[in-house]
Amino acid sequence: MVPPGKKPAGETSNSNKKCKRYFNEHWKEEFTWLEFDYERKLMFCIECRQALVKNKHGKAENAFTVGTDNFQRHALLRHVTSGAHRQALAVNREQLAFETRVHGHPELRSVIKVEVNPAKVAVLTTVYWMAKEEIPDEKCSSLLDFQKFNLCQALLASEHSEYYHPSSVREMQAAIAKVLHNEDRHRIKASPFVGLVVDETVDVLEHRSLAMFTTTVSPCNGQTSATFLGSFELPAGEASTVAGKVGEVMRSFGIPTMKITWLSADSASLVAERLSGVGTALTSLCPLLTEMHCLSHGSSLLPAESIVSIEYLQKYETTVDAVYRLYSSFRGESNGLQELRSVLDLCEIDLGSPKAIHWTSIFPAVEAIDSSWPTLVLLLESEAERSPVAHGLCEELKKFQFVAFTKILLDVLPVFQKLSRFFQIEDFDLSILKPIVSATATTLQAQKSASGQNLQEFLNEMNEHPRDDREGESRLYYKGVELANCSKVHLKHFERLKESYLESVRGNLLDRFPSRVLEAISSFSAIFNPKCYPQSLEDIGSYGVSELNFLLQAYSRVVVSERALSDFPLFKRIVFSLSQLSFKDLCVKLVYSNSEMHELFPDFAVLAAIALALPLGSVLAEKISRGRELLKRGRLRCTKDEGLSDLMKIAIDGPAINEFDFALAVEHYESMRESGFIVAQVK
Repeated sequence: MVPPGKKPAGETSNSNKKCKRYFNEHWKEEFTWLEFDYERKLMFCIECRQALVKNKHGKAENAFTVGTDNFQRHALLRHVTSGAHRQALAVNREQLAFETRVHGHPELRSVIKVEVNPAKVAVLTTVYWMAKEEIPDEKCSSLLDFQKFNLCQALLASEHSEYYHPSSVREMQAAIAKVLHNEDRHRIKASPFVGLVVDETVDVLEHRSLAMFTTTVSPCNGQTSATFLGSFELPAGEASTVAGKVGEVMRSFGIPTMKITWLSADSASLVAERLSGVGTALTSLCPLLTEMHCLSHGSSLLPAESIVSIEYLQKYETTVDAVYRLYSSFRGESNGLQELRSVLDLCEIDLGSPKAIHWTSIFPAVEAIDSSWPTLVLLLESEAERSPVAHGLCEELKKFQFVAFTKILLDVLPVFQKLSRFFQIEDFDLSILKPIVSATATTLQAQKSASGQNLQEFLNEMNEHPRDDREGESRLYYKGVELANCSKVHLKHFERLKESYLESVRGNLLDRFPSRVLEAISSFSAIFNPKCYPQSLEDIGSYGVSELNFLLQAYSRVVVSERALSDFPLFKRIVFSLSQLSFKDLCVKLVYSNSEMHELFPDFAVLAAIALALPLGSVLAEKISRGRELLKRGRLRCTKDEGLSDLMKIAIDGPAINEFDFALAVEHYESMRESGFIVAQVK
């Protein structure tokens, strides 16, 4: 863009004179290293000119050190991702850090090196790769020897000092994690709003730890990022303990309380009431905060802990657990029992773990019990005389209540499976959240009075035979097996159990998605999803007014309501013309700081940034799942969490090995070792 009355800053010497390109002053805002010579009409890279490092061809010069008139944005993008530019950045950072350390000691300046020792980088890349591939730390020494055996020149050519010893793997991981966390701080600082994900886990020894993630939005391109902040040990306590740790982490990463707009918390390991207190405690610190529990990790939408008050549930899980432990290793020809083994592999269930397994929330496990039920009963009957355990299990499986409750689970669990998958779609339609939650609640309510499909089919398939010994009573058979405990008293008890369970599950669902949250999500979708707009331009006059008013009231601290209402008619007309865009596409267009829509509609740009910070999508779900796996495996290998958070950071957020800045990691590591050495000397 050329200001009126001014000549273009520069134009290309392209032989095609019909297509002239000019230097764009806005590029300087996006590419801070860019410099323009107004006399020579050439653009340069400040970093590359300062470093003048050699590239792979052995030359220290490139188009951006001598100057170029290729005024195209993709030329700048190619340069910023080039190896020469990344190496120049590393050299400049190392030199600046060294000069800072030797400040006041001129005699040391002669030893400044502009290149990083390749041997040091080779050791750090090995440590980095080990963390990404989950290779134990103690393998570092053998891996370095193996690389030397394969003639790795960097490790053979020079010594890498006593600092770079395999025994210092944890310290090297900390230096690498520091590079990644510094990038996190820059990302958080640039993001207009931030979403928080709090995932609290409890191991078998009652050790609590808090894994925290953030979702951020880049104003440069409107793209979102999910970041792992770390895993932190928690003392035993109430929700205030969790809230206190969250606040502490927020301060350490420099996250302003006004930026926190969303909190997604997973209570899979806790009583729901305890974790819900976290949002209450944080709301006093973060005025824009809205809680959205378990949107990112749908596997926990039906946590068994929330319904442990139902007495029979514990008995049912104890029975199922005993069946799996007894027959999961069965090597016979029965397909039904082999299905039990496959469930353990499919769901990654570890029967050797002392931690309780909540079978009533694992659909494949319940499904396998249902399909193999006749086979299980026959096997248990054949072993009942020899084994008291088999006799007890056989009696329990033959009870009407066990079979009927299994059918209820088969009706309920798929409903939550569908809901879970919805939250893991990367670019889903938010407008259906409110209807799908409402439909799920309605389905559960309907099953209280009218049985679900599986339960109804079971009731229809039962065969009734009169009892000879008791007049007026009947025997009930299912798949050739006589069911026990089928008296009218037992049937009434089951009806109460069914109603109690379904009401508990329904209440848990509505607690996780309160009406205010659903209203907020629905309003964002109505305003920013072009596909929700009326089909005709004539019908958009009054469209979305109530939804916009809801958002303006909720976020009155960061928007100007009068201006937004005044801009809304024009905004709707433009959105109507962009019907091909998705919800996310439109929000990205608004948040992008150099876009026309960002300048035209500042209040809608703010609301779009809040919407993009929602902690949703498959990327975040995968990172949370990976974090849990790493935490579980890490604790099995070591008794303390020391260093585990750094290892998890590298494994979860570390980029491809060729994209990481190892020169900066070397700088951090040596600085840490030097400061540690000085402290040791003082002691």
